[in-house]
Amino acid sequence: MRIAMLVIDMQSIYLQEEPIEKKVIDKACMYINHVSNVLRSNDHIVIHIQDVDGLQESNKEMYEVIPEIQINAKDLRLTKENSNAFWKTELEQILLEHNVGLVIVSGFAAEHCVLFTYNGAIERGFKSVILQNGIISTKNDAISSTYRDRNLISYPVVEYLINQ
Repeated sequence: MRIAMLVIDMQSIYLQEEPIEKKVIDKACMYINHVSNVLRSNDHIVIHIQDVDGLQESNKEMYEVIPEIQINAKDLRLTKENSNAFWKTELEQILLEHNVGLVIVSGFAAEHCVLFTYNGAIERGFKSVILQNGIISTKNDAISSTYRDRNLISYPVVEYLINQ
């Protein structure tokens, strides 16, 4: 079984326009980058998912992934126009083609795209977990409520799973 890390909506338009402290973004990026590097180095998949709803030629640069997120040449990219990254995209097919059984969800926003994609993975039969310290929200209580009611995974557990 392979593992896929979904890095959702870590884009300038969402993270620079919203009132989120830089240290909160930097901490989430640190966890996302660490787990992504562990997965890449062990032949697992990292997929950067970008919301393109509202994208125009005049604001194209705002839809790019923030520079704090490391993107590797072998990472995959997927665009979406809905909160659930599975809805009207090829995400399910990509995961099936790569024999993915476990999906780690990270990114922005905890109460929207992260949660909807987490649920979308479960609905399609994938084991789905949320990366602890790897999600962001503009609402203080959204992260704690997302963690409280969902399956979480920490980076030491990811490392342990890969080394088994």
